[in-house]
Amino acid sequence: MQLNIKKADQFKTKPDDSKLSFGTTFTDYMFNMDYNPQNGWHHPRIEPYASIDMDPATMILHYGQGVFEGLKAYRTEKGTVQLFRPRDNFRRMNNSARLLCIPEIDEDFVLDCLKKLLTIEKNWVPGAPGTSLYIRPTIIATDPFLGVRASHTYRFFIILSPVGAYYAEGFNPVKIWVTRNHVRAVRGGVGEAKTPGNYAASLYAGEQAHKHGYTQVLWLDGVEQEYIEEVGAMNIFFVIDGELVTPMLNGSILPGITRDSVIALAKMWGIKVAERRISINEVLDVHDSGKLDEIFGSGTAAVISPVGEIKYGDQLITVGTGKVGTMANRFYNELTNIQYGKTKDPASWIEPV
Repeated sequence: MQLNIKKADQFKTKPDDSKLSFGTTFTDYMFNMDYNPQNGWHHPRIEPYASIDMDPATMILHYGQGVFEGLKAYRTEKGTVQLFRPRDNFRRMNNSARLLCIPEIDEDFVLDCLKKLLTIEKNWVPGAPGTSLYIRPTIIATDPFLGVRASHTYRFFIILSPVGAYYAEGFNPVKIWVTRNHVRAVRGGVGEAKTPGNYAASLYAGEQAHKHGYTQVLWLDGVEQEYIEEVGAMNIFFVIDGELVTPMLNGSILPGITRDSVIALAKMWGIKVAERRISINEVLDVHDSGKLDEIFGSGTAAVISPVGEIKYGDQLITVGTGKVGTMANRFYNELTNIQYGKTKDPASWIEPV
């Protein structure tokens, strides 16, 4: 396929790097590509950022058949731009696509297209500490049809957004609320897919958490409602008596790329790691016994997010001293140093643009 590029006639004013929020500003260009049964994926193009015209019956609007990814481009101290594990993002996108009956993309081709888009938009990659260019690849079903079946046509697009910190707290402990009345996903469904419906399912409990003064929801499993799965926007880790423990992937947990990076680094450093079932009652018990050293989340948006407080029913626990723990701090510094090119890449994770 040949990538076509359409030049913009007008350009946006770039925001001040020091005033960036998350997900509110978008760049001048986007990538688009279409699918139909006759041509497969075709007509790849970089063109000015614009609205997508949709029929009111477009299937994504009614049946939620869509998948997306989230990754970032980083500006190094030398001024170059690089990506962190982008091939893993497109590999995961294809896994999500399979679960949603969406045709798979050519991972190498779309990565090349992304690099061309970033080359055109390189001046949009912010350089202030802690900032980056957020990248959102998405596939949506585009048939104008009311009926429950897989769409025959799709749109794949990539949009870019310069961002600051995901949490207003920055790299400081967040407060987590454990919901006992709602579940996000169950094994055998699409919980491991990055699909819009999973996030819609999290909104109500998230609003309840915010009303109680908490940043995120900690989800329990959808069957026994006892075993910890993940937080709304990140995977979760516990440091118990020096061991790093995280819920095992079971089909209802998103296989986070930052999660995988944390586990890989821990093994390189000789830290004992366990991927297993862990119940909320076990967390409360090890806290009471003084063995709960730290809790932190991991994800593309925040990288590492320390947890300072957890509320479960009437029980409220403060994790450690309520401040950033030693292990969370170490992982955060190492991952961000790799992403920004300050530390040697230990596992061929960096992809230069």
